[in-house]
Amino acid sequence: MTTLTAPRRAPETNGQNHSALLDDLCQAIGAAHVVTDAKDFDARLIEDRGLRRGTALALIRPGSTEEVAACMRLCHAAEVPVTPQGGNTGLAGGGVPDGGIILTTDRLNRIRGVDPTNATMTVEAGCILANIQAAADEVDALFPLSLASEGSCQIGGNLSTNAGGTAVLRYGNIRDLVLGIEAVLPDGRVLNDLNGLRKNNTGFDLKHLFIGAEGTLGIITAAVIKLFPKPTARATAMVACTGPDPALALYARMRGQTADTLSTFEYIDRLGLQMVIDHAPGCSDPMAEPHPAYCLIELTGNGAQTDLDARLETALEAAFEAEEIIDAVIGSSEAQKDALWALRENLSEAQKPEGASIKHDVSVPVSRVADFIREATQACMDHMPGLRPCPFGHFGDGNLHFNLSRPVDMADATFLAEYGAFNRIVHDIVHEMGGSFSAEHGIGTFKRAELRRYKDPVALELMEQIKAALDPGYLMNPGKVL
Repeated sequence: MTTLTAPRRAPETNGQNHSALLDDLCQAIGAAHVVTDAKDFDARLIEDRGLRRGTALALIRPGSTEEVAACMRLCHAAEVPVTPQGGNTGLAGGGVPDGGIILTTDRLNRIRGVDPTNATMTVEAGCILANIQAAADEVDALFPLSLASEGSCQIGGNLSTNAGGTAVLRYGNIRDLVLGIEAVLPDGRVLNDLNGLRKNNTGFDLKHLFIGAEGTLGIITAAVIKLFPKPTARATAMVACTGPDPALALYARMRGQTADTLSTFEYIDRLGLQMVIDHAPGCSDPMAEPHPAYCLIELTGNGAQTDLDARLETALEAAFEAEEIIDAVIGSSEAQKDALWALRENLSEAQKPEGASIKHDVSVPVSRVADFIREATQACMDHMPGLRPCPFGHFGDGNLHFNLSRPVDMADATFLAEYGAFNRIVHDIVHEMGGSFSAEHGIGTFKRAELRRYKDPVALELMEQIKAALDPGYLMNPGKVL
């Protein structure tokens, strides 16, 4: 039997005098980039949804890899923990500081180079995702990672959480989009693995230690990312169906008939769509009457637009005949396609006016997605009559955001007190189906107990050994993941 030890805590910093460290940090990166008045970095202490607030001695803003390394050497020598932050858009509490120093990467925002022939771009960790997409577009290429927060999230944070998004079905998670990284270790050493090679069998592929580690092993400062041919055509449709089972049958059909042109297959139930219609400016119901569920489908390719449109229409005609769908709207212009996408992209924000919600970011084998939606919905409603389940998300890669909105007449605090109970209901079902309780949002602080409940004990032991080897002082993003 494997025995797991409790995770080691970082040294306590609250109440200690660290004026010498702060003076040294000012010398290293300039006093203007060392912020010590908490009111000046208050927003950096709070989780994106306001569910958790942390504390910190200061916020520092190094402007280069060398400055990050200098800061880490100083904090390591002083035994002061460091919490890396990018755009602070995470949803698992991974960027909330627990004392110590916040190190933000927002000044590490250069695109170091673009190689169109090698189809790569070298970017620093603080680059905004939307800016990277725009830079790829300038060389007639595509960087396919796309998230609702792409206007503010940073690529370093995307890397540290192994972000997914809406294009995973065709292009994979960000782990699949990176060839090399540069990272600063907890003691200030710099790992330089910024290679643009597709084949490189020279021992352990160390970049994968840092991708998805949520800043607990070091700070990713730059990466070489893959570019792809920019699609010249896209065909977009919103279809209605009676629930998740016909949606799954439709997905299988689309996968078979459209092959690698299928880039998006997103599921939205009626409650979610109604929230968008009610609360998102400019969004309206694309169909004449409401339906139980919807799928947003997009094909992309480099052939003629008419060929792609014909492929989509042929598949949907067959789906109508098979009674997999009951209505459909196909975007005939770019504006109409964007309007269909807005119904999906505004869903997370549209939930907020409806009161408190309990969110689950889960994945199951694609073949079990419909089973999961049915079983989890029924189990949660049995636990709380009047609950408003709102499942939506990346149906084609098995990742669902199984969000639960409170009953209309229930107080937010009363509902949120049931967070643990709903986690157990949902995550036990996910585990029984061979799935994951964290598909793309990470562990952070919110899901540490879940990690110890569901993760293989040997895998946990290996994770702890890697953490202890790279960060024996437990100074990197303390209290997160392990």
